[in-house]
Amino acid sequence: MTPTDTDEGTPVSTKIRERLRAARKRFHANDNIAEFIEPGELEKLLDEVTEKMRGVLDSLVIDTEHDHNTADTARRVAKMYVSEVFKGRYVPAPTVTEFPNAEHLNELMIVGPITVRSACSHHFCPVIGKVWIGVLPNERTNVIGLSKYARLAEWIMGRPQIQEEAIIQLADLIQDKTSPDGLAIVMEATHYCMAWRGVKDMDSKMINSVMRGVFLKDPNLRREFLSLIPR
Repeated sequence: MTPTDTDEGTPVSTKIRERLRAARKRFHANDNIAEFIEPGELEKLLDEVTEKMRGVLDSLVIDTEHDHNTADTARRVAKMYVSEVFKGRYVPAPTVTEFPNAEHLNELMIVGPITVRSACSHHFCPVIGKVWIGVLPNERTNVIGLSKYARLAEWIMGRPQIQEEAIIQLADLIQDKTSPDGLAIVMEATHYCMAWRGVKDMDSKMINSVMRGVFLKDPNLRREFLSLIPR
């Protein structure tokens, strides 16, 4: 234990940040920092964010003492960020049971559309969309349940993101878990930083993809995957 850890007056966010810096680990908005959070600290972090959110509301000149609609808003917003929208930063990856490819499956498999929810790291506005995942297994590929793809996507998207980096993180995670011959991911999403503010364009969507392994080398396989995505 360091002196900082025994100092009850030190904010829990400071303690976590000092551990990250001591380990020379970055803590960008889309990084997972769960291994640097000790038991019981998430609850303290929730309390700390609540108090600071009260300060934000005060600076916005919102009378939370007399306005019944915003009396508990600071706590609700803090809970939304720590326990829901940004949960993928603060909790470990979901447990995923992997099985050997006993039947030597080697045909294209597509999972989707998986509905994903994230937040733009520029404005913290919602990013809501769908993801399709294509996997070409080999005899050495680990097989995971269909629902596990959705759980992994939820964990990756549950942090402030930009879409281009999000699906790269998801591809890296699935690649590590399954080791397929090929992996393809397509994401289509609405960004409310465009729809809710700025140009206020409700119809614009962003579509991007990641292709790995044989999906990069074989245009016919790539075409087959893209043609099978119902859009």
